[in-house]
Amino acid sequence: MLDYMIYILAFVVGSIVGLVYSYKQHGEPFVADAKFNVVAAVIAIAGWVLAFNSGNVILSAIGFVLGGFVMGERPGYGRKETALGLIIAIIAYLLLKFYGMM
Repeated sequence: MLDYMIYILAFVVGSIVGLVYSYKQHGEPFVADAKFNVVAAVIAIAGWVLAFNSGNVILSAIGFVLGGFVMGERPGYGRKETALGLIIAIIAYLLLKFYGMM
């Protein structure tokens, strides 16, 4: 039960930090930049893979912070990067389950 509370708090902290970072990065009132952010994609991939595949409370919490950081950016930013990170994390999870490593 405490594990889930840690995960929720880690995700919320990551989302808040991501939102603050996004507002400092982009001052425009709406989404004007539709480019793919490679740095955010790497953070999202690392975060979601850690969150779902680590098997360790601390590493999973770090993963949720990183995933929440990208997912918590302003509306319109980080959506493609988050989707890519989740897809790769799910594929890694399925491969690990299929080959019996988890």
